[in-house]
Parts: sequence; structure tokens; C-alpha cells
Amino acid sequence: MPIDIDPAAYIDHTLLDPTANRERISELCHQADRFNFASVCVYPCYVRLAAELLHNKRPQVSTVIGFPSGATTSATKLYEAHEANENGATELDVVINLGWLKDGETDAVHREIAEICEGVDLPVKAILEMGLLTPAEQKLAAEICLDAGAAFLKTSTGWAGGATVEQIKLLKSITKGRIGIKASGGIRSFAQVVALIEAGATRIGTSRGLQIMAEFTAPDLRISDSASDIGVD
Repeated sequence: MPIDIDPAAYIDHTLLDPTANRERISELCHQADRFNFASVCVYPCYVRLAAELLHNKRPQVSTVIGFPSGATTSATKLYEAHEANENGATELDVVINLGWLKDGETDAVHREIAEICEGVDLPVKAILEMGLLTPAEQKLAAEICLDAGAAFLKTSTGWAGGATVEQIKLLKSITKGRIGIKASGGIRSFAQVVALIEAGATRIGTSRGLQIMAEFTAPDLRISDSASDIGVD
């Protein structure tokens, strides 16, 4: 392979299927512990369960805020962030307000992300939803969230297009190694993981972690993945 990596160290093992139940979340956490994934990413209602199952384990507990549209109010997002923190989340994936960005309300976008970063002592991954933005808007969104204190810039929710190498290269050129970059959306193979990491991704959001690890350990092996393609990274 072009680079020697352990993909598990990069993967946010994700289950954002709206029909996911406690049994599937529990299995997700057991898988994350088994493979030593970087984190699990679950809906807010399952943060407490994930935190209990992964207590004193390597994987972090990520959850989504303002998901998937980013169009909830700033007060709602801040409340969600505080509640997630209280329930045991250790990372927050926050969708920016795309309408504000397109209206040129950059101060409002900045203030919303900054309030969460300052008000909740957890790393924030700002979700830019790059597939819905023009190149100029992508750059502007990235610069706003970088300045607002985000710990990562994340390409997308997985609901509106997938991560591309070009997107990651753009984010790398803007961040210059100062914060992390999360590639998310449509990542289903080890080859994609390698290409995105080579481009500058430091975290990979995917619901296909098991398939990726199977390809990493036995390249000729392919396994089925039960996760829905709707509403998952």
C-alpha cells in the first residue's frame, strides 16, 4: 500500500440510521472496542448507553448536534451540546447553519460555533456539508470554523454527498495542520481510506468500519454490512 496505516486508529465507527435501536448501538460499541476504533458516532439519545459500554475503553463517544440540517436554533444546539456532555459524550459533530452562510451572515455562523466551543469543554467537529456549497463557500465555511475554535473540520453529514480527495486537500491547505480533518460520507473501502488519509484526513467517519478492517487484514475478503445507506456516513 502507498502508506502503512492502521485504519482503526482513524475510524469514527458510525451508526446514524434513524431506525437504530439499543441492540444495534450495543453491537456498534462492542465492535469499536474489539477493533480499537477512534470513536463511535451515535445519535444523542444513545450517548449515555455508549458512554457506559465504552467506559475506560479506547474509543471515544461522538454524537451529532443540529443534525442533519444544521438549521436548528443556536440555543437548541448549545443545549444539545451541554446535554451530550452531561451524558458522557467526549466529541461533538456540529452541523453549521448553511442558510446563514449562503446569506452572508458569517458573524452568526462564527458566533454559533464559537459559543459551543467555548461553552462546552469538548472537541467540536464542525460539519461543513461541502457538497452543498460552492468552492468559495467551502473555503469561507472552513475559515470561519477554524477561527471559531473547532477542533476538526468535517466534510459532510453523509446525507448530502460523500467526501472527496479534493475536499480534503482544500481543508488541509486552509488548516495547515493546526486542527484535524474528518472525511465523512460514502467511505466504504480501505482504498478510499488510504486515499483520504494521504490527502490529509486525520479522522474517517464511516458506517463500513467492519468491511474496511476486513479488507485491511484480508484484502480478498468482502463482507456484507447491515447498515442502511440512508442517514449514515
